[in-house]
Amino acid sequence: MNESYNMDCMEYMKSLPAKAFDLAVVDPPYGISISNNMGRRKGDKHSDYKKVEWDDAPPTGKYFAELFRVSQNQIIFGANYFISLIPKADTPCWICWDKGFSEDVSFASFELAWTSFTSPAKRVTLSSAQAGRIHPTQKPVALYAWIFDRYAKPGDKILDTHLGSGSSRIAAYDAGLDFVGLEIDKDYFDAQEKRFAEHTAQLRLAL
Repeated sequence: MNESYNMDCMEYMKSLPAKAFDLAVVDPPYGISISNNMGRRKGDKHSDYKKVEWDDAPPTGKYFAELFRVSQNQIIFGANYFISLIPKADTPCWICWDKGFSEDVSFASFELAWTSFTSPAKRVTLSSAQAGRIHPTQKPVALYAWIFDRYAKPGDKILDTHLGSGSSRIAAYDAGLDFVGLEIDKDYFDAQEKRFAEHTAQLRLAL
C-alpha cells in the first residue's frame, strides 16, 4: 500500500483508530515564516515553488495529540522550534541532518528531528542539493531512506502528515513499506503525484 491524499491531516487523523500507524515521520511547518522568502520562480508550476503562507505558525498542541494518538513512534523534523508541544519530549534520540556544506551559508546548515526512540542520538550527512526541486523545504529521498533503514521494520505502516514534495513516499515505496501521505496544498499534491508516478515508472522500466 502506498497512498496519498489531498486533504487536511487533522481530518484524516481524527478518522483513525488509536495506533493505526507504526511510525509517523513528519515535517510540519516550523513557524519561522520561511515561505515569505521563497516565492514561486518562473517556469512550470509543477517544477517551481509558489509563495504561500504555510510557515507562518507552528503546528498546535491538538496536532501533536492526534499524531501521538494514531502512531506508535514518531520522528518530527523541526521539533527544536516547538519542543514544548511534544508529549514526553525527554527521549535521547535526536537526529541531526548535516547538509554537508563546505562553507558558511545564510540558512541552516543542519536540521534536527526529535524521535520517540530511546537509542543514541545520530548524525547523518547528506547533501541537500536536488535537481528539479518542487518544494522550498524539500528533503532528499536518501534522507528518508536512511531513516527507514534504521527506525522502521519490515511490515511497518508509515504516516507523513505533511507530504510536500513526496520524498518520504518515494523512500517508503523503495523500502517496501506501507505508506500514507497527506498534503493540503493542491499544487504541491499534484506535483508530488507526478514525481511519484515518474519514479515508479522508471523502476518498472529498469526491471
